[in-house]
Amino acid sequence: MNYKVAICDDSDADRQYIYDLTDRWAQKAGHTLRISLFSSAENFLFHYEGEKDFDILLLDIEMGKMDGVTMAKKLRRDDDTVQIIFITGYSDYILEGYEVAALHYLLKPIRQEKLFSVLDRAAEKADRKEKILNFGINGEMVRIPTGRIVYADVAGNYVTVHAGRDVTVKMTLGELERELDERFYRVSRSAVVNLTRISCVTKKEIRMCDGASIPLPRGAYEGVNRAIIGMR
Repeated sequence: MNYKVAICDDSDADRQYIYDLTDRWAQKAGHTLRISLFSSAENFLFHYEGEKDFDILLLDIEMGKMDGVTMAKKLRRDDDTVQIIFITGYSDYILEGYEVAALHYLLKPIRQEKLFSVLDRAAEKADRKEKILNFGINGEMVRIPTGRIVYADVAGNYVTVHAGRDVTVKMTLGELERELDERFYRVSRSAVVNLTRISCVTKKEIRMCDGASIPLPRGAYEGVNRAIIGMR
């Protein structure tokens, strides 16, 4: 399986050690990883604004200006699917981990067999979460959980998926529709919306939670409302 992993630790030595162990786990388990390293919570959150598709986060708690628990709380406002594994030298923070649904706490010094076991669990939970769409763009694999998609629209032969970041791929809207579930509704020939991400519907438009406005064709208003009611 392919996973996107973030390691956030302000210690260069610890960060590299965790990286080496995680890479060793992937080789042993036959997984392919894309691992990103971050030296601070602020650095991770800045990067996360552009790439919100991490599967596993190995997160140190005791860091500089922003500690790992505070960072995890900010992350959970936007992402409830990433598997958070806290790394700490102390056991004092365990209760706070319940607030952010942390998968596990690992106490330093980290033992290889313990990390491997926790990563196995994280991968298993990542596989069970909602369907992830994989898009190949300019030689890079972009992975988007379907629940993060706010809407998608088409221009010519290209579809743009709006999911925190915009991803444009060469495909038809019908092809994308077949990959989506009952949360999604085709509002026109050029747009599909996530019904759970709608903030307001008028006769002329749908307003999405990210502020986007989707024009509604004449006569489409009732159908959208029925679809929303059917989701409840």
